[in-house]
Amino acid sequence: MRTIKQTLALLLSFALLFSLCACRDDRLRDGVPTTESTSSRNGSQEERSESAEVTDESEKNSEAATSDDAAPMEKPTQIAVQTEPEPLAFGGILKGAAGGSLPTGLIALDEVHYTVNDPDNTRGLSTEKKGHSHGPAANGKAHPTVIAFQDAFDKFGALTLDRKSKEQVLYLTFDCGYEYENLTAVILDTLKEKEVPAAFFCTRDHIVTQPELIARMIREGHIVGNHSDTHPSFPSISRTQMKDEIEKTENELRTDFGYCAKFFRFPAGEYSESALDLVQSLGYCSVFWSVAYSDWDVNNQQGKDNAVRTVMERLHPGAVILLHAVSRDNAEALGEIIDRAREEGYVFRALSDYRF
Repeated sequence: MRTIKQTLALLLSFALLFSLCACRDDRLRDGVPTTESTSSRNGSQEERSESAEVTDESEKNSEAATSDDAAPMEKPTQIAVQTEPEPLAFGGILKGAAGGSLPTGLIALDEVHYTVNDPDNTRGLSTEKKGHSHGPAANGKAHPTVIAFQDAFDKFGALTLDRKSKEQVLYLTFDCGYEYENLTAVILDTLKEKEVPAAFFCTRDHIVTQPELIARMIREGHIVGNHSDTHPSFPSISRTQMKDEIEKTENELRTDFGYCAKFFRFPAGEYSESALDLVQSLGYCSVFWSVAYSDWDVNNQQGKDNAVRTVMERLHPGAVILLHAVSRDNAEALGEIIDRAREEGYVFRALSDYRF
């Protein structure tokens, strides 16, 4: 009797097991996922959402709908990973990845913390204060003073005259320490209309107080150069202080705009051999000028025609033109200066096009 009961119990167990398997198969055929398959699927989605990169095309296709009538699935969000080449090339430009919330639409760059090369100037580099003098060019030729300056600047990677380009190139640059009568926006309008690149050398204060203007410069393809933090005379401060002036301004651009351009202009054009060396050691190109005129005094403007005449008389191949963005004369004359220069065979280039 016990044997018969054991046999019947065994047969009932097999029958129950068969019934459960059949039920599971029916659920799968009807499109109802099991608990195990749901867990597995959710797990794979979580892994994808945490990934910083989209995988290969075959994986994305496997996530698409199974029928032609089904709406396509949204692509998973791609998290941009910002990487920076080290070191950034001398005179180079670095931008954060697109898709950020900064005014430029870029993702912030990491701050930099520079080490001062020879902080005590043990090599005895000259600290004598020198002021840049461009001398008025004439007859389409740079002033001899400018040529002599470039001879001295070559070993420091500094630029005041392009002697390398085969074209009649011009580099248009503006110094910006504060905003006046919204003239920088007027200048940007003209540059956009004429499709001309320019470099704007801005102090940190100008960058902080005019974020939308700075962002517009970057978005429209212009260079925003470093013009120091507090606009001091560089030969009068230590090498460590020079570093701090440049570093603070660069970090403002990096963190608030996702941008860095390795071009520097000395405040008031005052420099020394030690200062040139320090700027170069930080990977910056010091940019001077070979064409300029007295345009910075907002209370002593001479009119549009004077600005056009003065600049055109001093043009020469390879010229770096310095203008101030607070000048009404410059804002009004810029379009005509560009047109007339082009008629004479000149082409406008960005500083980043210069080859050291």
